[in-house]
Amino acid sequence: MAEPDVGTQGTDASPAGADRGLAPGDHLHRDVQGGTARAAVFGVSDGLVSNVGLILGVAGADPAPSVVRLAGLAGLVAGAISMAAGEYNSMRVQTELLERELELERLELRRNPEYETAELSEVYESRGMPAEQARSLAETVMRDPEVALETHAREELGVDPARLGSPLGAAAWSFASFSFGALVPLVPWFVGSGKGAMLASLVLAVALAVAVGGAIGRFTGRPRLRTVARQVVFTLVPAALTYAIGALVGVGVT
Repeated sequence: MAEPDVGTQGTDASPAGADRGLAPGDHLHRDVQGGTARAAVFGVSDGLVSNVGLILGVAGADPAPSVVRLAGLAGLVAGAISMAAGEYNSMRVQTELLERELELERLELRRNPEYETAELSEVYESRGMPAEQARSLAETVMRDPEVALETHAREELGVDPARLGSPLGAAAWSFASFSFGALVPLVPWFVGSGKGAMLASLVLAVALAVAVGGAIGRFTGRPRLRTVARQVVFTLVPAALTYAIGALVGVGVT
């Protein structure tokens, strides 16, 4: 276990924390570095926005219900695969870059331990620690190579070597969450058709947008009304535009 990060202690009592209305018991850090939470939230949002737009756009042309179902399923499958592949590649590149930086830092710790000790001591001093105490703490950290690497990685790179994120995990979450978001507005077309199914798709899409917006607000600490309104707008505007295009173009144009 690394030495405590002296630069982050006491943040609960800071004015900034008070301005956000945080009580002492509310200061529980979430794992936002691993990428899975981001993948899940963006996956549901993207799946909902893209597929409700596709479904209503095709439905606006007034085709047979089977055509809408086919378009919705194609959008779900293609979008989920694309989203998962993109998330995997993004996380893989990020992880590889961080691993390279950590290897370089590990090499420097072996080659220039005295310089790295002085560097860490200066970091602690810059945060208000007395010089003698900062030097002593830095020397203590440097006695264990793994603790030294973890501490320097946090201080210099802003990352935790143990939490670089899982590309496969992010891809799986992205695939599942996109599929869920894309499926919700498609469900009415398995049991209905016409304007009734379109209205049901829209109602379900707005309900899910409200839920996603509320979850984003809770997760980020932002005003929920704002995040809900933003998510609803991002859902309704593309749906309205694609429906209008579908209604104007129709199925007769080849």
